[in-house]
Amino acid sequence: MSTHSYNGKPWQERSAWSRLTARDSVLRRLDWTLLLACVALSVLGSLLVWSATRNRTELNEGDPQHFLWRHLISLAIGVALAVGTVLLGHRRLRGAVPVLYALSVLLTLLVLTPLGATINGQRAWLDLGAGLSLQPAEFAKITIILGMAMLLAAQVDAGDRLHPDHRTVVQALALAAVPIGIVMLMPDMGSVMVLVVIVLGVLLASGASNRWIIGLLAAGGVGAVLVWQLGVLDDYQIKRFAAFANPALDPSGAGYNTNQARIAIGSGGLYGKGLFEGSQTTGRFVPEQQTDFVFTVAGEELGFLGAGLIILLVGVVLWRACRIALETTELYGTIVAAGIIAWFAFQSFENIGMTMGIMPVAGLPLPFVSYGGTSMFAVWIAIGLLQSIRVQRPVSA
Repeated sequence: MSTHSYNGKPWQERSAWSRLTARDSVLRRLDWTLLLACVALSVLGSLLVWSATRNRTELNEGDPQHFLWRHLISLAIGVALAVGTVLLGHRRLRGAVPVLYALSVLLTLLVLTPLGATINGQRAWLDLGAGLSLQPAEFAKITIILGMAMLLAAQVDAGDRLHPDHRTVVQALALAAVPIGIVMLMPDMGSVMVLVVIVLGVLLASGASNRWIIGLLAAGGVGAVLVWQLGVLDDYQIKRFAAFANPALDPSGAGYNTNQARIAIGSGGLYGKGLFEGSQTTGRFVPEQQTDFVFTVAGEELGFLGAGLIILLVGVVLWRACRIALETTELYGTIVAAGIIAWFAFQSFENIGMTMGIMPVAGLPLPFVSYGGTSMFAVWIAIGLLQSIRVQRPVSA
C-alpha cells in the first residue's frame, strides 16, 4: 500500500472496489446530474436525427426510421462502453494506455491506406464494409488525453514533484504530435483543431509552465500560416474559410451551407414550427443536417427555447465535468477531466457557431446530438472516464 499526495492532500491507494463496498455503492457515487444531462442530449439528438432524415429517401433506403434505429443502436453501444469504462476504472486503464495509444495511432494511419474512405471530401474514415465506417480521429482524442495525463501526472502523483518538468512536457507533446500529424495529412482540419485545444487544456490542468502555453499558441499561429501558404488544405477547405470571412462571397457554393443553416435557425422563432414541421428541414435545403448541421433542426422546429435547451444541457455537462476535475485529489484524474472539458467545450462551440455563421464550417459533430457511431462511442467513453474519476475519488488518510 503506497501513500501519495497532490496539492498537499494525502491519500492512500487501496483497492477501489473494497473502499466502495465499505463506504458507498457505485450507483450512489455516480454524478447523476451529468448522466441525466447526457441522456437528455442524446434523446433530443435522436428526435432531431429522425426529423432530419425521415424524408431523405436518397439516404434512408426508403425507411423513414433507418437513421433513427442506427442512431439508437450507436447510443446503446456508447452507453455500454461508458458502463464498461466505469467498471474497469480510469486507474486500471492507466496501465493499458500505451497499448490503447499504439492501437489508436495504427487505426489513424490506416485511413491513409486503401482502407481509408472519403466522405464529403474528407478522407477520415475506415471502410468496414456492410455500410459501416469508423473515424479513428475520435478515439485519438481519448488516447491523447489519457497518454498525456499518464506522463504529466506520473512524478506529481508519486510525490516527487509539484509540477511536471520540461522534459516530461516535451515527451507529452511528442506523444500528441504523432496522431495530430497523421490527422493533418488526411487532412481533417476540424479534428486537428479539437486535438490542439485538448493539448492546451491538458497542459493548463497539469500545472506546466505558462511559457509552454504561450509558446504553443505562437507556434500554432505560425503553423496556421504555413499550412495556408504551403497548400496543405484542400480547395474546398480554403473556400470554407473564405466564405466564413465573407459570407456573400459564394452564397450558392462554399457559403451555401452556412446561409441555409442561418435561414433555418432564424425561421424557428421563439417556439419553433414543431417537430417534423420545419420547411427548411422537410425541403432538404440544409446539407448534412443529421450530422454537422443537426442544430439547425432544433433551431427551426423547436425554436429558440429548444435550441437554448440544448446549449443549457451542454453547459450542465461542462459544469459537472469541472466539478469532477476540481474534486479529485490526484493529478491524473484532474488532467483527464480537463482534457474532456476542453474537447466538449470547443467542439460544441464550433458546431453550434458554424450553424450561426460565427465560426468556420469544420465538419465537427455536436456531442451526444449528431448522428455518427464513432463520435457517439467516443463521447460516452469520455463520460465513463468522468464518472470513474468521481466514483474512485481517493479517500483522505
